[in-house]
Amino acid sequence: MPRARTHKTVTALVAGVVCLVAPDAAKAVSPAKLSGAITGVVTDSIGIPQMGATVLLFNRQDRLYEKVLTDERGEFRFLGLFPDLYSVRITLSTYVPAFKRDILVQSGIRRYLNVNLNSLISSIQLVYPPPGQAGMMSDDWKWVLRSASATRPVLRFVDQPVAHTKADTPRGAVFSDTRGILRLSAGDGPQATSVANEADLGTAFALATSLYGNNMLQVSGNLGYGAQTGVPAAAFRTAYTRGTDGPQVSVTMRQLFASGRMNAAVAPADATMAVLRSVSAGFDDRTEITDQLSLRYGFSMDSVSFLDHLNYFSPYARLTYSLGDGSAVDFSYTSGNARPDLGTSAEQDTDLQRDISTLGLFPRISMRGGRPRIQRGEDYELAYTRKVGSRTYYVSVYRESVSDAALSLVAPAGMFASSDILPDLFSGNSIFNAGNYASSGYTAAVTQNMGDNLSATFMYGSMGALTADDREVVSESPDDLRSMIRAGRRHAATARVSATSPWTGTRVIASYQWTGAGRWAMPGHIYGTQSFRQMPGLNVYIRQPIPGLSVLPWRMEATADLRNMLAQGYLPVGMVDGQRLLLVQTPRCFRGGLSFIF
Repeated sequence: MPRARTHKTVTALVAGVVCLVAPDAAKAVSPAKLSGAITGVVTDSIGIPQMGATVLLFNRQDRLYEKVLTDERGEFRFLGLFPDLYSVRITLSTYVPAFKRDILVQSGIRRYLNVNLNSLISSIQLVYPPPGQAGMMSDDWKWVLRSASATRPVLRFVDQPVAHTKADTPRGAVFSDTRGILRLSAGDGPQATSVANEADLGTAFALATSLYGNNMLQVSGNLGYGAQTGVPAAAFRTAYTRGTDGPQVSVTMRQLFASGRMNAAVAPADATMAVLRSVSAGFDDRTEITDQLSLRYGFSMDSVSFLDHLNYFSPYARLTYSLGDGSAVDFSYTSGNARPDLGTSAEQDTDLQRDISTLGLFPRISMRGGRPRIQRGEDYELAYTRKVGSRTYYVSVYRESVSDAALSLVAPAGMFASSDILPDLFSGNSIFNAGNYASSGYTAAVTQNMGDNLSATFMYGSMGALTADDREVVSESPDDLRSMIRAGRRHAATARVSATSPWTGTRVIASYQWTGAGRWAMPGHIYGTQSFRQMPGLNVYIRQPIPGLSVLPWRMEATADLRNMLAQGYLPVGMVDGQRLLLVQTPRCFRGGLSFIF
């Protein structure tokens, strides 16, 4: 009997041990998932912690993931987050809500947010811990060894509150996180776009730095001599951004001395050299109206001095509604100046590249009735975007009107000379005022990503175009030529391929637009806000990183930009003497350069 009781007792003990070990063994079978955290503190404009603020955490699909309230110290924590991109929204009564997108959570890393709530402007700053404090976990990862044969060493993670002190939050320096680009470029002529003339000034730079870790200051410039005219030109821009996602205020100044050909045409012999000067003050901001609805808006006030003083106001707005599941609806309105930068882009150093690209964009000026005119537009656009796996669908409709449309005029020397034909400030051609027109159209596109280094886009739509009556110009009056030009619509198909070499880092973007036969000039949807803009003909853009020495504080890139290589979209117009002239919207051109990025 004692042996039987002893046997039963041992059996019971073994069964109990198995029951205790089994849960840990089951956990050991499934691999532990690494996680990270987002923590932060909420204060008001004078630094007082705010208790009871609602902090909402959204996942990559903008769905609510978790909700917490700040404690008596104004702190909040989201622990055990899987590595991914998250968004945070903080609300508190009497304060403007604060919102920040695309917060990257990595395994074992804590992201710390410094939230400043204000009744006028609220901001969120992502604070990077100093070296040695980037990790979130230290001794929480442990190896546990079980003596039972059914178990094995397990890497276990214990979630504990992430404590931080004042020392964890580094004080921002006066200037920090400084980035910059220096570009040297050259080409065979100006790159005329649908909305402005892009002067090739030779040397451009852009510099962005953080002020006290909470504000951003950007300074950029473009200066040199015109590629064909040889006259000096310069442009400078200064922008200040309050917080990381706050409003931006900018001032841009441009100046270009007219060439001898221009002075001979528009200025008296004893007059001083004609100068084109423009000053633009801009404001840009965005706000989250609801969790799904956001608004980006702003304006620019421009003053142009060229043979006269011209002032105009250019407001814009973009309303975006997220439908979830990767779908969104956008409604955009622009007036005056074009705003293609309203489209999103994932390029590195996008803000600096955009500053350099837009600095040389001088307004398109023409003459009509002996007075200078500036091309302007008004555009309404409705777009729908949906992402399904590696494929993106895009559909849009638009309605735009263009006033004082400026086209490049190529004519034999001495022909078509008139006070209403303005010599081009940037080339040996002339600028012709084609009058006003309105157009509407639609666009449908699909983009397929084939891995990380290759994507293809096919786009089809109906867009605005200009044509001329099939008759000859009987006089050199600009009104005679203007009466022949009429607006219409033209169907176009565009194919675009973007590829990056994983071995050399070479980036190539090539596109071709097919419009069929006919005598058409293709302005297209020139005031559209989509990031992918259609251009006529064959276009190739190449960026090639150049290996450099590791001791140098910068990296180098060579760029080449070839536009309308097949010279398509030229509208020929015959004259009674058998000669002809050409109306050109996008001339063929080539530009290359060397960039130093630090």
